[in-house]
Amino acid sequence: MSEKLKFVLDTSVFTNPQLYKKFSQDVLDATEDLLLLMEHSEAEFYMPLSTYDELQKMIKLGKLAPKFELTVRLRNPKMFTLMIPAQFLYNFIGDLRHRINKGLRIAEEHVRNAGASTKEGVGEIIRSLREKYRDALRQGILDSKEDVDVILLAYELDAILVSADEGIREWAKQLGIKLITPTYFKEILEEMVKRQKKELPPIL
Repeated sequence: MSEKLKFVLDTSVFTNPQLYKKFSQDVLDATEDLLLLMEHSEAEFYMPLSTYDELQKMIKLGKLAPKFELTVRLRNPKMFTLMIPAQFLYNFIGDLRHRINKGLRIAEEHVRNAGASTKEGVGEIIRSLREKYRDALRQGILDSKEDVDVILLAYELDAILVSADEGIREWAKQLGIKLITPTYFKEILEEMVKRQKKELPPIL
């Protein structure tokens, strides 16, 4: 008997409109349909507890919560025993330093522009500063414990990570974590269910 596939899920699996609208226009109905498909796929699904807490702030699961917790195994990565390559940390610090320097240059540019602006124009400069600063420091980076938990759990379990988050995907690649995008998750699960019924060789 072949080993079951393991998937680690982030919030985008349930909140990404490109995925859930394949099931239903209503996110809760779509979540229920997705859980049913996962249940019959014969795979194992995991989510860190911090990510689950984040998901519940985005979607009120209500009566669906017990079914969710029965289908998706909630557990954190083993922080005190898990070992990651030093190069990963080195690359992360280097990227963070680059982003801080880039953010500083953006701030300096906007301060200079503010000095020559009218009072009405200052508001637009502040808006532009916030937007560009946010892009420089947050886009494509691990900026929350939920992001880190998802990556570390997938690394620990040697699981397939399902996420649409650009930062999570970029840093997961550096650790050699297998990835799929939520956009195709429904079709992959359907194929797994089909193969399970026909007892065909597993995919992925």
